[in-house]
Amino acid sequence: MGDDDGVAIRLSHGPRRPRLAMADLACACAEVPSLRWMRRDRRLGHGMPRREAKRDETESHRALIKNGKYFVPPEGDDDFKALFKRVAAAGGGRPVDQEGFPQGPWTPHLLAEAISRIEANRAGIDLRTVQLWFQDNDKGVSADNIRWLARIFGCDDPAATSAWQAALSAAQARLMARRRGKGRPDEPDARHPGEDDGPPAAVGETPAPPQAPDGQDRAAARRGVDLARRSEAVLSHGSPLDLPATVFAGAVALGFLSYVLGIHSVTYARDDGISQQAGFLWAPNWTVLFMVVLPLFFAFAGELLVFWKSEGRPSLLGGGDRSDSDAGWRRQVAASSTTYWAVFLICFGFAGVVQWVGVRLIPLLRGGGDHAIDWGALATVRPDIISVPQAIAFTGLAYLYMSLCFYLLFAGLILLHTVAHDYWTLDQASGGRIGPQSRPEAREVGLRVLRGIFRCTVCGLLVAVCMKLQSSYVTTSAENIWRWLVNDARFILPGSGDLVGRGVYKTPTHYTSLLTAAATAVVFLYAFLRVGRGHGLTAARGRMAAAVALLVAGYLAIDAFPGFSILLGAAILVAIYGLFDPGFGSDPRGTLEG
Repeated sequence: MGDDDGVAIRLSHGPRRPRLAMADLACACAEVPSLRWMRRDRRLGHGMPRREAKRDETESHRALIKNGKYFVPPEGDDDFKALFKRVAAAGGGRPVDQEGFPQGPWTPHLLAEAISRIEANRAGIDLRTVQLWFQDNDKGVSADNIRWLARIFGCDDPAATSAWQAALSAAQARLMARRRGKGRPDEPDARHPGEDDGPPAAVGETPAPPQAPDGQDRAAARRGVDLARRSEAVLSHGSPLDLPATVFAGAVALGFLSYVLGIHSVTYARDDGISQQAGFLWAPNWTVLFMVVLPLFFAFAGELLVFWKSEGRPSLLGGGDRSDSDAGWRRQVAASSTTYWAVFLICFGFAGVVQWVGVRLIPLLRGGGDHAIDWGALATVRPDIISVPQAIAFTGLAYLYMSLCFYLLFAGLILLHTVAHDYWTLDQASGGRIGPQSRPEAREVGLRVLRGIFRCTVCGLLVAVCMKLQSSYVTTSAENIWRWLVNDARFILPGSGDLVGRGVYKTPTHYTSLLTAAATAVVFLYAFLRVGRGHGLTAARGRMAAAVALLVAGYLAIDAFPGFSILLGAAILVAIYGLFDPGFGSDPRGTLEG
């Protein structure tokens, strides 16, 4: 037995050679170097298959990641429903975390936002269409939506997208074949709503325009001037002081012009011999409204919109990709595009041009009319102060400014409604988990949204109050508006004297102020019912609703009965306090549940 050549042991059952004990054999093996190396290689080699398998598994896992998203290869002969549900549950096309795992399965809301994010998909997609894909029905998918789904499942990889486009087209064909075999053999080419007949567009090509309803065609035709998104940008982009400061500066400029023209503080003699104040700076609907109330509204609305887009909405979506949240918000804003155009037409066409022509231009040209005298009609009673051409130019500029500001006011109300509706939509999409059983930060988002809308509601109602006060004052025989309010409050006291007389005039501002108050109150009511719906009332929510109801009552009471100014003053004081503390002393950490 050599030391270097190994050990040769022959075991025999014959009597001539004794059997070696196991201990002797182990000692012999330990003394031979080559056997020691054999034992070491055997120990080292025992873990190699596991490491190679782990490395192969890691490399295979990395192969399933494309462009930072989880890729699921298109396999199987399933129809569209089965294929779609399998890939959606696996999270195909979803972003991956640091360890390479997908961030959960697809939900209808997440998939709709991802499809709307695709730059080539300018029309977006409706959430209800995506919800149909997740449901157990026979509805398929259109050719254009096949292209968008292929982009999502293919992780924006051209080769993978092409493979998925072919797989989805084949799966859709199998679904149609199965549907024809189930009960409609006489309609081989029938389609459910939302499906197209043409083949899907190739990767990189622009798809054919979808068969959209007339309203969607009109909206698409207006894409060049996206009024909804531009209005949202004016209210929420840039510095939070930009819009309030601009509105304030415009009001200050009009005040300076009135001072230059000499109509800032002017009295005229009425037919009954009373000298009444009709100056521009004495009109609360042109001073208090545009210098104080409206800038506050824009400041509160802008603050809420910035919070909702940057913190609130992403928080309710689970803190996922911010771009997905931004795309979903843009889609919500664009959904109200027709409403913005309708408001634009009313504010500039009717409240602006038509009202200016009927209330200002025609009476100035004719030398009078059925409307009460105020700063805009002074040229007919005090031509020594301002001429008719000057009055026409000044009132035209003022009404243009008013039309723009009131359009932005109503656009802000639309956006507040959109925020409340978006919150409710996310609540429904999550199965109502944003309520009391959800994360505390999610409930806090809802309460903060409601408080922001409450502040804007108070400002909107104060706008209506300023308008109705001025419109009611010019019909009375009071010397100025403050004397009128004080005398009305003193009327309930014994020996206060007679009521202030009034004339019979047309008051179109009564109607516009009522529209403003109604629109503002409806937005708050919608938010009150949608944000935290079904979770009861806290003390803070109840106090906010009571404050709004009190302010609405104060608005309706203006010039309705003697002593209205007391109720109005109390309502305004409560509302102003609510601007600083919307919870009215309740715990700021309170939640939406009862």
